Amino acid sequence: MSEGRALGESIDLTVLFVAGMSGAGRSSVANILEDDGWYVADNVPPTLVAKLVDFVHTDSPAIARMAIVVRATDSAIDDELAQVRDQLAQAGVATRVLFLDASDQILVRRFEQVRRRHPMQGGETLIEGIARERAVLAPIQDGADLVVDTSTLSVAKLRSVVEGLYPNAGDDTLSIAVQSFGFKYGVPIDSDLVADVRFLPNPYWVPELREHNGRDEPVRDYVLGQPEAATFAATYVDLVALVAPGYLREGKRYMTISVGCTGGKHRSVAMTEELARRLAAVAAAGDAHYDIRVLHRDLGRE
Repeated sequence: MSEGRALGESIDLTVLFVAGMSGAGRSSVANILEDDGWYVADNVPPTLVAKLVDFVHTDSPAIARMAIVVRATDSAIDDELAQVRDQLAQAGVATRVLFLDASDQILVRRFEQVRRRHPMQGGETLIEGIARERAVLAPIQDGADLVVDTSTLSVAKLRSVVEGLYPNAGDDTLSIAVQSFGFKYGVPIDSDLVADVRFLPNPYWVPELREHNGRDEPVRDYVLGQPEAATFAATYVDLVALVAPGYLREGKRYMTISVGCTGGKHRSVAMTEELARRLAAVAAAGDAHYDIRVLHRDLGRE
């Protein structure tokens, strides 16, 4: 640790070492933790871990959870990891080891599917490379705090397991981007839900509204003042409430709602702002955990 910090001085940081067999899901777990707010570092040499922890804590003290992906390089990896954990413990840093395993049959199948060589295969067969890695990692697996067998787990199920093990990861928040667009420019390819508001009267045909956009009060009042507008907005908020738990259950942490009108200037902009306002109100009331962003893709285009 840094020279300015005495050993034993506690750091408010938890370090999780994600170890395990190649092909057992280390990268998937790293992605899950990163989605849930962890600081994740992959393939860091053990000798640099303490310096990285010190740097991250000094530079970003708000970070309270760090995950380090451990990859087997040689037979010394167990001793190196033990030394790092001892060094961090002396500085008051709590450490845990999560070990991911899978059957040899599953590991062979996964490597064959991605058509990659095993990192410890060398010039030998795939199964020999797996056996060599298993022998090297055996001491780490024996001393791990948790061992998860991923043989029968899909990525969605693995996410559920990881977030069950580390429930403070903020796994109940759905990030929702509500964006307006113009159909004449194409539907956004990242859309999860698409709302078509071309059924509402178009302010473009009202001379005094034509040069305004949906964020301007006259256009907003015109669009949202239509009898169907409030019902549409309320129904769409209910739709989000219906599907949001399923998104979270299936491991989706992001939703993009694309609201379209002809040109993406009037109706879609006003409705996007209204949907975002209503969804934010639901979150503020504590009825759901939403993180709302507003985007207007085609506003300003000719």
